[in-house]
Amino acid sequence: MIAENMRVVEERICAACRRAGRAREEVRLVCVSKTKPVSLLCEAYNAGGRLFGENRVQELMDKQPQLPGNIEWHMIGHLQKNKAKYLIGRAAMIHSVDSAPLAETISRLAVQAGTVMPVLIEVNAAGEETKFGISPENAETLVRELAVLPGIRVKGLMTIAPFTENPESNRRYFRLLRQLSIDIKRKSIDNIKINELSMGMTGDYEVAIEEGATLIRVGTGIFGER
Repeated sequence: MIAENMRVVEERICAACRRAGRAREEVRLVCVSKTKPVSLLCEAYNAGGRLFGENRVQELMDKQPQLPGNIEWHMIGHLQKNKAKYLIGRAAMIHSVDSAPLAETISRLAVQAGTVMPVLIEVNAAGEETKFGISPENAETLVRELAVLPGIRVKGLMTIAPFTENPESNRRYFRLLRQLSIDIKRKSIDNIKINELSMGMTGDYEVAIEEGATLIRVGTGIFGER
């Protein structure tokens, strides 16, 4: 089942790229494996999955040693400061940085470990009260605060669009995030390279690709319902 699901997702990614006039290589698939057993992750790996996204630090820590070493692990869920230490040297990227205190913690830990942690700024593009993320209006300010921190590198922006039956209704939020990334890029802030847009999930990743997503996070479309 998972191999077939991966094939369908790949076909849809390719079709969305063609519609947008983009190269397939511009979009990376993050297999969202939260709550799924290692056996299913192995199936996704055997079907070509190489990026896996976890919402909980403990799950990432538990699964990582049981799977091949060439997997990129991405932390995509809300991150508490006291859990950040477990991701240094384990996660390839943290998608969910939404405050200066969290970034300062990651920076300090990365410096201690002699490494640099790539991060994305999480933006609450739709202004939902139930979602984490900084407001679009304050995103540039946060980017500037992170630009001066050692051991941390802002690579782009991330958003979680509203759950919807109609993917088209989220196009405006993806468009907003892309425009925000363009606006920040134009400022040429030292130490900042906004090249990644993590947006789009199972229900709307094709629209997200059409609007410039470079990372899409697909869970249900690969592993089935939780």
